[in-house]
Amino acid sequence: MIYFDNAATTRVTKEAAETALKYFTDLYYNPSAMYHEGLKVKNDIESVRKSILSAIGAPDGKLYFTSSGTEADNLAFFGTKKKKNSRVIISNAEHAAVYQSAMNLKNAGYGVSLAPVDGSGRVDEDKFRELLSDDVSFVSVIHVSNETGAINDIAALARLTKQASPRALFHSDGVQAGGKIRVDLANAPIDLYSLSAHKIGAPKGTGALYCSKCVNLNPILYGGGQEEGVRSSTENTAGIMAFGQAMSDCCKYMAETREKLKNIIKYLRKALGEYDDIAILSPEDGSPYILSFASGSVRGEVIEHALEREGVLVGTGSACSSNKTTRRIPEALKLKGKYAEGVLRLSFSRFTTAEEAVIFAEKFEKVYKELKKHVG
Repeated sequence: MIYFDNAATTRVTKEAAETALKYFTDLYYNPSAMYHEGLKVKNDIESVRKSILSAIGAPDGKLYFTSSGTEADNLAFFGTKKKKNSRVIISNAEHAAVYQSAMNLKNAGYGVSLAPVDGSGRVDEDKFRELLSDDVSFVSVIHVSNETGAINDIAALARLTKQASPRALFHSDGVQAGGKIRVDLANAPIDLYSLSAHKIGAPKGTGALYCSKCVNLNPILYGGGQEEGVRSSTENTAGIMAFGQAMSDCCKYMAETREKLKNIIKYLRKALGEYDDIAILSPEDGSPYILSFASGSVRGEVIEHALEREGVLVGTGSACSSNKTTRRIPEALKLKGKYAEGVLRLSFSRFTTAEEAVIFAEKFEKVYKELKKHVG
């Protein structure tokens, strides 16, 4: 089986699984306990907190562990103070966790503006600048598009935001960036940044929200006061420790993985470029972990299931997910006609091989030619 849907979730690595098992079975103590074993676990969590902050280039910041990237996004939106009747800006191609949070604020009376993206999924900086004013209190722009892998210059966007509205908070969903591309939050006016463990080889159920020291968060969960009172709930110690292990491993092999995946994407771009009815959506300077394209002849879900029968698993991305009721993402990417329904997303991990890419190209050619025979 060839798995090319790593942007959805990744296989837990052996190292992360072994780390989690240790804290499931041996060091299973509650980190809030005052006896020695509990204090040791608490210290281990603090060590991971520091290592993840270092990995995202923010050793002096704060990091709060959550249950997911989605919860981290929600905490950023609803745990921060925003002036009444102020405005919020997000890009129009955000992950649903950000988009739905913004729509909730809109229902609560805040003004919400959507910054346009280009056909690759990258925010149009000129149009973004036009939306800025001193009544903006909160901005959220995804770092790496989960749809196309386009990388936004969040440092530049954050600076533009602060120039127009110095008190505005800038948040970025870094779920597809952390552990995959270089992140340097210390040298950018980024206030909040979301992470997720299961996108980089750790188990599902753990995420984190980075917060600069100048930002105070209010809890959206109430209870025992864990995570400095910001996120009550007994810590998912095994998940946190596995998250730290996975992040460390990803950073260790980041440069090596980037070069390998760049070559794989180069090969796949050439292979897909042989079809005159296929449009590559991902920009050439995007994340090496994602390659999205659209067919102008066959629906993405049809191709997906045909490839599945051949032992190849790919994604259609959020754009064409069958449980979506809107066409928000295809419209944001300016896809028209059958291309709007023909999106496929290939996403990789550091374990993806060139041999798998070759097999994918062969299988794709087989199923695509067959499917096109039935297109009326």
